[in-house]
Formats: sequence, structure tokens, C-alpha cells
Amino acid sequence: MRLLKEGRRADGRAKDQIRDATIITNYLPRASGSAMVTMGKTRVLAGIKIETGEPFPDTPNQGVLTTNVEMLPIAFPTFESGPPNEDAIELSRVVDRGIRESKMIDLQKLVIEPSKKVWIVFIDINVLDYDGNLIDACSLGAVAALKTAIVPGAAEGDKDFTLPTNLTPISVTMVKIGDDLVVDPDLEEEQIASGRLTVTTSEDGHVRAMQKGEPGFFTLEEVRKAISISSNVGKTVREKYFR
Repeated sequence: MRLLKEGRRADGRAKDQIRDATIITNYLPRASGSAMVTMGKTRVLAGIKIETGEPFPDTPNQGVLTTNVEMLPIAFPTFESGPPNEDAIELSRVVDRGIRESKMIDLQKLVIEPSKKVWIVFIDINVLDYDGNLIDACSLGAVAALKTAIVPGAAEGDKDFTLPTNLTPISVTMVKIGDDLVVDPDLEEEQIASGRLTVTTSEDGHVRAMQKGEPGFFTLEEVRKAISISSNVGKTVREKYFR
């Protein structure tokens, strides 16, 4: 906390500075799209599978999006095999919500036959190594993988085509340590934080999703500050990784 009061962090970053990320797209040659993302020592692998199926009854003229995150036991000593735990479910929902609410995927262009057959986009994310901030790493991997995805239209007598995408949602996670908001927390920072807030924005300036975690509270002023930070950091991430 003393370092934070001086505007510094243990790894030398500023409070609003994310770790350098490495994104390798098309990492899985047999997937419809994929991306390996490394942020510090946190590493996740996102894969996209696209196949046909029935639409939901309440959205007969839209394709389907589904997201799943698996926290592999090799990633961290406390991660266990078996059904998804609460943390994995929260990860899946936060990543899915940012993509869905931003309308990143044009689901209306994934209809083959209204009410009967559409393309279903499966996002599967595996956590390979955990050193803090899984939400942003998983979100970044999902977005990068979707941008490389190819819909196998040839299987339906058409041509393969690029998955239709629009906006680029970027999630920015901050934790509260004392009275400071710290962006992209590493594992040690997560362990001493009182609260966590994730804000997902798109390049049109709109807030697309927000998720609070941990018991601590955020004042209205802190939430407003978090939204501003997320917008600025999101812009930087887009310019650096998604030009």
C-alpha cells in the first residue's frame, strides 16, 4: 500500500497500467477460430467452434452464442477437476455478457432457416496458468478468437465466410486496495484487495457490462472513475492489439 501511495506498484506499473499482453491467433488449426493470450504469467487459450443447430424459441431470427470457461487444475494449486465452480461460472457469464451486450457478433447474419436452423457459436476457454485477472485475459482471448473465426458455410452448400463482427468489447478489471483503484491486478494484488470491479466498454464509448466481485464496496465516485479508466484503457488495448 505504501508503494501505491507513491503512485507505484510492486512490478513497476502505474495504477492504471495493464501488463503487456501477447496474443497468438489461429493457435488451434482445427478450430473455427482461436487465440492464446498471455498477460504477465496468466495464460488462457480460447477456441471457437461453429456448428448448426436450432435457435432459441424467443429469438428465432438469430444465431446462438454460448460461452464456457474451464479452470484447469494445472493452472493453480487450488483449482480442481470436475463440474464448473462458482468462479468458473462467473468468468463465463462476465465474458459472455460483454460480447453479447456489445452486439459484437451480428447474430442475425447467422440464420440459415428462420426458426429452424442457425449457426451456433461456442466459445470455450481454458485457463492454463493463473497469476491474476482471469476476467480480462479470458475476455481478450474470446474477442481475439472471434475476430479470426470462420463459419463453415460449405457444410451447408454455401461458402465459408468470416464470422460477422462489429464492435470490439474490452473488459478492464480493477481492484480496490485501500483507497486506490488498481488496473489489471496480479495475483498478490488480488489477494489483498477488498473489492473488484470489471467494466466492459466498446469503441463507441458505451458501457456494455459491469461486474462487481469480492465483499468490499465502491462509492459512486469510484464507480465513475472506474468507468473513465476502463474507457481509456480499452481504447489503448484496441489500438495496440486490434488495429
